[in-house]
Amino acid sequence: MDLMITTLAERPELRPLLWEMPDTWESFIGEDPVGWANIGRIMAELPEYVLVATDGPEGPIVAKAFSVPFVLDMDGRRELPDRGWDQVVLWAFSDLRHGRRPDTVSAVEITVSSDHLGRGISGRMLHALRELVRGRGFAQLVAPVRPSAKSAEPEAVMAEYAFRKRDGDGLPHDPWLRVHARAGGVLEKVAPASMTVSGSTEEWRRWTGLAFDVSGPLHVPGALVPVHVEAERGYAVYVEPNVWVRHRL
Repeated sequence: MDLMITTLAERPELRPLLWEMPDTWESFIGEDPVGWANIGRIMAELPEYVLVATDGPEGPIVAKAFSVPFVLDMDGRRELPDRGWDQVVLWAFSDLRHGRRPDTVSAVEITVSSDHLGRGISGRMLHALRELVRGRGFAQLVAPVRPSAKSAEPEAVMAEYAFRKRDGDGLPHDPWLRVHARAGGVLEKVAPASMTVSGSTEEWRRWTGLAFDVSGPLHVPGALVPVHVEAERGYAVYVEPNVWVRHRL
């Protein structure tokens, strides 16, 4: 594969094609209102922080990486937020609106086309994102990482799962966290409420094909933790934990 990685600012004609890239995301993930409202804004207003990988200059899109610049060193912040993904995106657009000069960049998504998984592309995209951020004069890249294998253990506590090590090399047990560690990232802490998806039980039925007719925790394919169902009241809520990783550049 002739992997060509550029910013969306350099190749704006690829913007509409990003929506068409096949991926493995579960449909309910796209129902996070913060993400739904802002992912398009990242492409439109911050294209220099979006990476696109194609198979050669004329080939299909095989991966994408979104990031956002924001201010971390200011009153009321300074610590990576417990509301992870949602909070950092809101901070980024607040800072953009108020004209604040960012001091940190957060990755918010690195996705490889479902047709090109297992080829090491995610690691190359992470490396390219690190170099992009370094090249723009920042000293660090942070990321609220969604551990790729956590959905196989929805009952596991993220604080235990995230810091679980492999025997032998001492690298993280989770494959995606392992890619970050190999690239130089340091696992800092859990973001316990990184993303929140709420909806009626009828909406959840449409999103997942499951019944949602019994109150209590429900294991949903692709979810990192159980979804909390209130069947009698007609709603369900998913609060996803992520893991903050810091890359010092």
